[in-house]
Amino acid sequence: MTVQDSGKVALITGASRGIGYGIAQALVERGDRVCITGRNEGALKEAVEALGADRVIGVAGKAHDEAHQAVAVARTMEAFGRVDFLVNNAGTNPVFGPIAELDLNVARKVFETNVVSALGFAQQTWKAWQKENGGAIVNIASVAGVSASPFIGAYGMSKAAMVNLTLQLAHEFAPVVRVNTIAPAVVKTRFAQALYEGREEEAAAAYPLGRLGVPEDIGGAAAFLTSGQSAWITGQTLVVDGGIFLNAGVG
Repeated sequence: MTVQDSGKVALITGASRGIGYGIAQALVERGDRVCITGRNEGALKEAVEALGADRVIGVAGKAHDEAHQAVAVARTMEAFGRVDFLVNNAGTNPVFGPIAELDLNVARKVFETNVVSALGFAQQTWKAWQKENGGAIVNIASVAGVSASPFIGAYGMSKAAMVNLTLQLAHEFAPVVRVNTIAPAVVKTRFAQALYEGREEEAAAAYPLGRLGVPEDIGGAAAFLTSGQSAWITGQTLVVDGGIFLNAGVG
């Protein structure tokens, strides 16, 4: 099946696998050209080949590295001549445990990777293309950022900050750039494996829709938020959770 070129270009961070890869796949399938980033050059190369090297490029590096941010945006512009959409998906969660015992250096690392890097990429794409030409930004947060998140407190705090970053960017970048957030519940990826490995059926039973998320679920949401169908939506957080929050009701 031949995909008609949409004429649009996306930059997706942390997209060699998992949610980022699912988003890249959704945008490629609708005709976008895409630049994906990731830390592991080998995994990134495999992802580019799987997605289609004729439509996708990869730029390896650490998301919080300002030089990498600049190179990724520059390479996207060189390869495709524009960068309409930015998806900030790169993230880390290196620690589990009570927040009272959280190593502050670890907290700093989490915020640097999960929040500050997203701001950096937004600044870069704004200057390179979006300020004059418009576009959309989608930040990947988490339900951990809109509720208490025992044992992953640093991650939850960073994702709450990502929600507020979305509000700030949506206000400043309007009316030319729309900025929204997706807040997923547990999605079946290597990143989230510790939350369901060996007990997936039990974990899924808590969800009214009867299953955990898959990367394609988030890919579809990101495709919507970067499409003309969402042209009057900005500054919003779209919770994609299989209904898990419904179980917080009374009774």
